Amino acid sequence: MSVPAFIDITEEDQASELRAYLKCKGADISEENCTEGGLHVDLAQIIEACDVCLKDDDKDVESVMNSIVSLLLILETEKQEALIESLCEKLVKFREGERPSLRMQLLSNLFHGMDENTPVRYSVFCGLIKVAATCNAIAFIPTDLDQVRKWITDWNLNTEKKHTLLRLVYEALVDCKKGEAAAKVMVELLGSYTEDNASQARVDAHRCIVRALKDPNTFLFDHLLALKPVRFLEGELIHDLLTIFVSAKLAAYVKFYQSNKDFIDSLGLSHEQNMAKMRLLTFMGMAVEFKEISFDTMQQELQVGADDVEAFVIDAVRTKMVYCKIDQTQRKVVVSHSTHRTFGKQQWQQLHDSLTSWKANLATVKTSLQTLSPSA
Repeated sequence: MSVPAFIDITEEDQASELRAYLKCKGADISEENCTEGGLHVDLAQIIEACDVCLKDDDKDVESVMNSIVSLLLILETEKQEALIESLCEKLVKFREGERPSLRMQLLSNLFHGMDENTPVRYSVFCGLIKVAATCNAIAFIPTDLDQVRKWITDWNLNTEKKHTLLRLVYEALVDCKKGEAAAKVMVELLGSYTEDNASQARVDAHRCIVRALKDPNTFLFDHLLALKPVRFLEGELIHDLLTIFVSAKLAAYVKFYQSNKDFIDSLGLSHEQNMAKMRLLTFMGMAVEFKEISFDTMQQELQVGADDVEAFVIDAVRTKMVYCKIDQTQRKVVVSHSTHRTFGKQQWQQLHDSLTSWKANLATVKTSLQTLSPSA
């Protein structure tokens, strides 16, 4: 990538011009290039002093900073890392919240100017996310999970950096109210822990459960139970609560709430929203088991009044988790399909049986067509 430069001269003269510019802006830096160490040492001193440049709002700032970026990109890879990390830190922390578009542009120039597999791109990308998060601009940063996974591999990140990157992406997506994307990233983060380090993810696991329960559009939770950090929470109230939302009925939640009201409140969860979600989850379970459900049964299991059954069914159908019709004459609900709350061995067997049946039926149809038309 070609990065705009301060002036089209040799690298040594460019460094000298940068020194002179920063000096005239009040920086504590010599105008003379270092006689020992070369461009690497010059850049270290220039980056250290570039704060004075960032304080300015004049039109030269972007050109000056891009000049620093262009010099960084021509350094040998082994000399880049510390300097790039230093520059990223300044761009992220200096005048936080001000001129975010400029800081993002500089970090973007640096990020895209490096080879795709350069490990230090990790530091630049983290900086980009941090700046974008301060100004609600995460939409302009690539956060697609498949792309992030590829970078984690390309940059050969160790476990700590991998967790840091995923956590940064998660927090940025949450701040920008992209709940669904954030949930996927958190599951990816928790799934990256092993039996040996799962205990380190206690806070993340706790946060993941609470956010999933709180999300009005999340109704399936069984995949969370398989995550090692979540399994590490077994025996704690938060894990008991998750288990209820995974497979128990409304009555179990009511009993839990009566014994642990303060705990529910401490999580920032709404009891009314929990009740509404558990009614739907209980109904989903009933709809899987029975194709016809009487109004009386629904009133009892879902703890709703006779006048509220039809409104509840309409709301349930809107979620697309259950497909059914109301038979007002016979006071019952006729189910055509319901999403399984859990998908285990039994559900896989049912799927296998259905596919086998469809395959046999298609074979029968094909045979019939061939009988009618030998060329079919």
